[in-house]
Amino acid sequence: ARDQAPRGGGGGGGGGYRGGGGGGGGGGGGGAAVENPVDAATAGNIAGSIVFEGDAPTMDAIDMSSEEACAAKHSSTPMVQEVVVNGNGTLANVFVYVKEGLEGLQFPTPGPVLLDQDGCVYLPHVLGVMAGQDITIRNSDGLLHNINASPTVNRGFNSSQPVSMETTRAFSASEVMVPLRCDAHGWMNAYVGVLDHPFHSVSNGSGAFSLSTLPPGEYVIEAWHERYGTQTQTVTVTTGQTADVTFTFTAS
Repeated sequence: ARDQAPRGGGGGGGGGYRGGGGGGGGGGGGGAAVENPVDAATAGNIAGSIVFEGDAPTMDAIDMSSEEACAAKHSSTPMVQEVVVNGNGTLANVFVYVKEGLEGLQFPTPGPVLLDQDGCVYLPHVLGVMAGQDITIRNSDGLLHNINASPTVNRGFNSSQPVSMETTRAFSASEVMVPLRCDAHGWMNAYVGVLDHPFHSVSNGSGAFSLSTLPPGEYVIEAWHERYGTQTQTVTVTTGQTADVTFTFTAS
């Protein structure tokens, strides 16, 4: 991971970060820019939804009584985000990505993505990035947070983040998933999927996901959920068409 000088003061923390270079342009890091190998005129798409079968488990309420300023930011009692079943019977926060089929291709690194700490929760709870892509981590709360990343492939980091501070991190290798937590607030956690390409999505409040502008071909698509594990499907993408895919996770 990499740590740039944060806004609002404060130190970086930790060694072993990718050095040099500013943030999120197209080239990612200081080397020659990589051109997108996908021809949009011949590309296709994958889209679908994550269905949930069975009774939705009851999630615990988060007790924020020790942090009244955070509790005041929520219009209702915040709940643990481990399983979020939408009103239409679909599952949110499922990380969907191309697992196989893009070997040998290199893609330009997208610009930064934002991970916010707001109301003593991570927003979003699940996100995806490319290896080398900047993650801007913001503290929007009026109190001290701590960011503890515990990867198994990448190098972890564990640093405090004072009020109104922003820091920038980047993971150097593919890894699904990297867990994050706040040691100061034990209920705060999030997950980051790190890939060598930009074709990833997280199911939303209606269970939908999409992977756009893929080269024609056959792909293995994986769906990951923090409680229910992973599922894969083989999907064929054809020019100008959108392949429809449904994953079904069952209560356990």
